[in-house]
Amino acid sequence: MRSIGEMSRDSGLGVSTLRFYDRTGVLVPARVDPVSGYRWYSPAQLGEARLLARLRRTGMPLADIRLVLAGWSSADTDLVSELLQAHLRRLERELSDARSEFSTLRELLARRENTLAVNRTISTELTISASELAAALDAVRFAISADPELPMLGGVLFDVEGEALRVVATDRYRMAVAYAGIGGPDGPAVQVIVPAPLAGAMRALLDGEESVRLAVDGDRVTLETGDGQASGLRLDHDFPDYRRLVQLPAGRRALVETSDFRKAVEGGPVRVSEPRAQDGASCDLSVLKVVDDRTVVVCDDGDDDPDQVAVNRDFLLDALAAGGRDRLILEFGVPTAPVAIRRPDDEETFSLLMPVRLEH
Repeated sequence: MRSIGEMSRDSGLGVSTLRFYDRTGVLVPARVDPVSGYRWYSPAQLGEARLLARLRRTGMPLADIRLVLAGWSSADTDLVSELLQAHLRRLERELSDARSEFSTLRELLARRENTLAVNRTISTELTISASELAAALDAVRFAISADPELPMLGGVLFDVEGEALRVVATDRYRMAVAYAGIGGPDGPAVQVIVPAPLAGAMRALLDGEESVRLAVDGDRVTLETGDGQASGLRLDHDFPDYRRLVQLPAGRRALVETSDFRKAVEGGPVRVSEPRAQDGASCDLSVLKVVDDRTVVVCDDGDDDPDQVAVNRDFLLDALAAGGRDRLILEFGVPTAPVAIRRPDDEETFSLLMPVRLEH
């Protein structure tokens, strides 16, 4: 007999996935301990689990998966063949439709790029508090992407509008936004993506309370302080419209003591995420929920509350560190909405963590 952990390792299905398929009657363990509830699987079920994992990777609907498993061991395999062919035809139709839509999107994108290219010739200059800019960079740099296939996310967005500078970073799974006030007369609105190395060089110069000069001249971005200068070329890309991404539905808020909550996350239970389809990577998840509308708890593995939200534990710890306050506000919407980590005294600086889907 295989334990659920061994079955997960040998089949490629996560433990939470195996529990889900047990509850839905798709792959029921051969034996369940009546006292502990622990699941055990027979050797023959390993083949079924591996077949199930393959079908799941193709995106086959659960109803069809049930029929395939039911017909797999029968003498008549016609049903299985028909289900596989029907699913393949469905995928081919969907791919054809997707190619058509992508062709239209590329045309629209080309027109938009021609319009946005004009904005890269704008020049502006502003003064800003060194301490405010340093705090803003500290609050967002942890979210910079390292994915070479998404170069537009490989830096920090400097978004200048009116008397405000917002700095933003995201790697798709998390986003951080921070605010800093600027001095001088209002200039043109401008957005530039400062590459991660240049953002790091700028941060190294910001060790005082004086005002510093930030200049954008076409493709070049320059920061001047009393002690030095950091200058380089902006990334020749367009950043996603982060303003739309941060518009979250109203949710429940809970104030946490940062150090205590961090210890609870570090020492609390974790679940292992399902492997990502693109690279097979998984991560440790912290599963959170709000109790009594004011307390955030880290759920254990047996807690299947429908209002719980799973997030990457390392990303959560990074966001808590970047929050920079003894107390932070955690805001939860529905389980499929991002979790927001906010400062009680500064609503303009916050982090968002994308939830990780749990099977149930």
